[in-house]
Amino acid sequence: MAEMRSPAGSAKTDAMPSPPADPPEGQWTRRWIILSFWAIIVCFGLPHWLMTTSTYRASLPLDAMNSWAREDQICGTTDALALQESRDNSKAFKYSSTYHLTFSLFTPAAIPSDWDIDQALAQYIRPLIRALSNVSDFTVETQVQLHASFSPSIAGPQFDHSNREWQLQKSDLRGFINAAEWPLSPSIGAGPTINFVLYVPTEGQKPLVIAEANRATSWLIPQWGGVAILNTLAKQSTKLTAAELELAMLTFTEQLATLIGLPSNSGSLDEQVLRLKQNRAVSLIRSTSSTLDTVAHAVQETLSRLEQACDAFRSDDWDSALQHARIGNDEIETAFFEPSMVGQVYFPDEHKVAVYVPLLGPMAVPLIMAAIKEIRTWRQRRKAKTT
Repeated sequence: MAEMRSPAGSAKTDAMPSPPADPPEGQWTRRWIILSFWAIIVCFGLPHWLMTTSTYRASLPLDAMNSWAREDQICGTTDALALQESRDNSKAFKYSSTYHLTFSLFTPAAIPSDWDIDQALAQYIRPLIRALSNVSDFTVETQVQLHASFSPSIAGPQFDHSNREWQLQKSDLRGFINAAEWPLSPSIGAGPTINFVLYVPTEGQKPLVIAEANRATSWLIPQWGGVAILNTLAKQSTKLTAAELELAMLTFTEQLATLIGLPSNSGSLDEQVLRLKQNRAVSLIRSTSSTLDTVAHAVQETLSRLEQACDAFRSDDWDSALQHARIGNDEIETAFFEPSMVGQVYFPDEHKVAVYVPLLGPMAVPLIMAAIKEIRTWRQRRKAKTT
């Protein structure tokens, strides 16, 4: 049979010729390139990635922290009364170095539209604030709100014909504050706001009292503030005088003392303030020691302040004890919410995988496949030499 030839006259082969084998110099060059890439990744890339994405753990004085965490004693002594008072006062605000006091006049009518609040504050509130100046700082704001209606969530006053008076039910006291329309801010700045509301009912709803409460006209809202109803106006007046505000201001003074945590059974005002300093120092030492798990520098500063507070505690220097306890509490709170620490804590491993795999995957696959191919080629050649 005639042999088939191509148009050029050459015989057609059944298989393509294999590429020429790489010279030894080319093989070693390829291997060194692959090895260099892997050396860079393993020796530089991987350590840098682990260092920049791992959560920093500061070295903490755990023994000292654990000793401070004990609640049975404070500064090596046991003040059962101070410990009990610091735990049981549920009406008072949590301690703060600054409180904002807001005094508000609300009336459902157009009058009274003004009040001599500056003189009333100077006469009744400022003395207590000055006495507490070594415990906390206070800022004072006032406001007047006319045409202030009751909250729609309450039934409102009911007229009692037998006593000829308007009565608020106790169930209405919780919803008395019309939070939707009354301009009462929950907090201003760093410290909490303590609200004091003076409500002046219209002439048609006087006297306004609390039912089944011995004709009481004021009540305390724990960890919020106080409310007082003013029924004593003898005539319609556009401005409340300081004398007319006396009863309400005395009520607000008592409510402020309760909300600050001032003990009511410790004798004179100076003795009450001293006891308050003891209670606040104890509570701050306890709360500060219970949160000692933050950055090392803040922990060391806090421990130093706690030691100084205890030295002052043992020597009955309550001003110094409170001052050092305040600084220690501020330090540990600042450390606890340190932005860099919070960001690292909330950066889990799953997040790292989701972020870095789309970036590193396309680069890692060619390197892995090239390394596998080169290892197979090396093994095949080694096996061919041995046979």
